[in-house]
Amino acid sequence: MNDLVSDYDFPLPTELIASRPLPERDASRMMVIDRATENIAHRHFRDLAEYFQPGDLAVLNDSKVLKARLFSADGRIEILLLEPLDATSWKCLVKPGRKMRVGATCEVAETRAWVREVLPDGTRVVEFSAPPDLEHFGAMPIPPYFHREADAEDDLRYQTVFAEDPGSVAAPTAGLHFTSETLARIPHVTLTLHVGIGTFQPVKVDRLADHNMHEERYTIPESAAQAINTATRLIAVGTTSARVLESQPPGPIQPHAGRTDIFLHPPHRLQRVDILLTNFHLPRSTLFMLVCAFANRDLMLRAYAEAVQERYRFFSYGDCMLIL
Repeated sequence: MNDLVSDYDFPLPTELIASRPLPERDASRMMVIDRATENIAHRHFRDLAEYFQPGDLAVLNDSKVLKARLFSADGRIEILLLEPLDATSWKCLVKPGRKMRVGATCEVAETRAWVREVLPDGTRVVEFSAPPDLEHFGAMPIPPYFHREADAEDDLRYQTVFAEDPGSVAAPTAGLHFTSETLARIPHVTLTLHVGIGTFQPVKVDRLADHNMHEERYTIPESAAQAINTATRLIAVGTTSARVLESQPPGPIQPHAGRTDIFLHPPHRLQRVDILLTNFHLPRSTLFMLVCAFANRDLMLRAYAEAVQERYRFFSYGDCMLIL
């Protein structure tokens, strides 16, 4: 039983971390892993439709990434908006925290922000004198492992072509490969899970049982629920879609809006997802643990080792794998 975080570590050369997307969204490589035979094949994302059978349904996350990273007018304070609490209040990450204690204020996005509360996990409740204009003053919250600032290319490419509902602070990255043409070739529905702070935070405990996931908001529309319940096989596009599906109670999927903190890891086995399309994830991350729960740890470690050997691109702007 692999219940230590260290059981999900693997070596990864830093030069394989993709900090920029490929010129074309659907040009990524796609490793195809058959769980039954443990065979590994090397294809391209443009081949995805070949793996669909009659009755299959892809489930995608249509959450839209907010330009949620703000800087104070003097450049000394960084505020990352995590979740709206009302029209002018947000749960936020603030750096440096020592300068933004309860009652502290700063000018940001042509409005004034003040710290109303410091929560037990260190996040802040920040109230703004007027809703901040994210489109003009916000920056895309690209991952820290890019080691660069967000730019105009990220405004376009760190967003899926089917994004509809604003609310995420990180992209559902498996969806970044899709073009409108790809979507037209496969049966699909969308649900929404707003990707939250947990994406940025490493697992800081030694045992999986001691890790607490952050809650994330999700919505399953009625049309999606109906299609999911009549599908023969479900292809979850990304770990976010998989988490929504697996967080639902037994029986037919119901239209629902809620929150989930589900943590999927071995020895848990996914019950609703038949096929998973996902990117290559960070070592020791909850996302890699989810993939190991869907397949098995030994197979996934072998697949990742082969991806390193074959020089696949890793993480948000990287290549993908299709796990059958």
